[in-house]
Amino acid sequence: MAITYELPVLPERPLARPMSPSLAAEVLSSRKPEWLKIRPPGGENYTLLKGMLRERNLHTVCEEARCPNVTECWASGTATFMLGSDTCTRACRFCAVKTARRPPPLDPSEPVHVAESVAALKLRYVVLTSVDRDDLEDGGSEHFAKTIREIKRLDPSISVEALVPDFRGDAAAIHTIVDSGLDVYAHNIETVRRLQYRVRDPRAGYLQSLKTLREAKNYARSKGQQLFTKSALMLGLGEDADELRESFDDLRSYDVDVLTIGQYLRPSLTHLPVERYVTPEEFTQLGDDARAKGFLYVASGPMVRSSYRAAELFMKGRIDQDRGVRAEQREGH
Repeated sequence: MAITYELPVLPERPLARPMSPSLAAEVLSSRKPEWLKIRPPGGENYTLLKGMLRERNLHTVCEEARCPNVTECWASGTATFMLGSDTCTRACRFCAVKTARRPPPLDPSEPVHVAESVAALKLRYVVLTSVDRDDLEDGGSEHFAKTIREIKRLDPSISVEALVPDFRGDAAAIHTIVDSGLDVYAHNIETVRRLQYRVRDPRAGYLQSLKTLREAKNYARSKGQQLFTKSALMLGLGEDADELRESFDDLRSYDVDVLTIGQYLRPSLTHLPVERYVTPEEFTQLGDDARAKGFLYVASGPMVRSSYRAAELFMKGRIDQDRGVRAEQREGH
């Protein structure tokens, strides 16, 4: 059963238009600010983790999406595992992941291999994500859920965050993920309402994304299951502060708990250009504005990404705290 399929409608503001070639070239040729300088990947832990991933034929969003934090995260022995192959059925204009109408078949051994890698790395908080698999009837939700169940089978105390696709608004697929026993249900709206059709694949939609987050929360509630929801915004695509604050309000009205806000960085010349580099001071102010809306946690900064270590640490602490409270309540009965 699908929640809705959002049809394109004309927004109150004019639809965003791409930058002129001359302006795009000017932004591209300008040097990145000092606060965005990234050291190249390397180090002993990075090499060991990369070898383990290749040996088990696993993928990470750190590599496929060219995350700027790969050195920091891999050096500390953490990674975000990407399920369902390294090829997506959608073609969002900001994303570096490969695309195809028919990606390779799912690897049935992937859930076990991911769980074994989590155990080998001694991770306490695991982030899983996946490509969109519109070619599959369930959008790959059962494969995703099997991976979560396998991790929990090895160690139920591990906290699992699932950064999932929108599953075309299919409530059954959303319920499959929630029933797997995850702790954090994450799905990114990516940008403000006005820029959705310029930035994301046409099959994605602002309201559809918000509704999937609310569906996950409401379904978990109906089962008496504690579940946190999370989303993310990229800056530098032409949005303004008022539009961002509107998105903060929208996310809270759909009961989203955690928000990350970071700078969009262009993966290649074929992707959307960066229209502006947002300053650290602006990120600080926007983070304060978002916190005032009532989010449990907000991470806001130029290098912040969906799977951000500070947010993970906060969520791990909150999940452990809630587990302790529920355990005490059970003992009291």
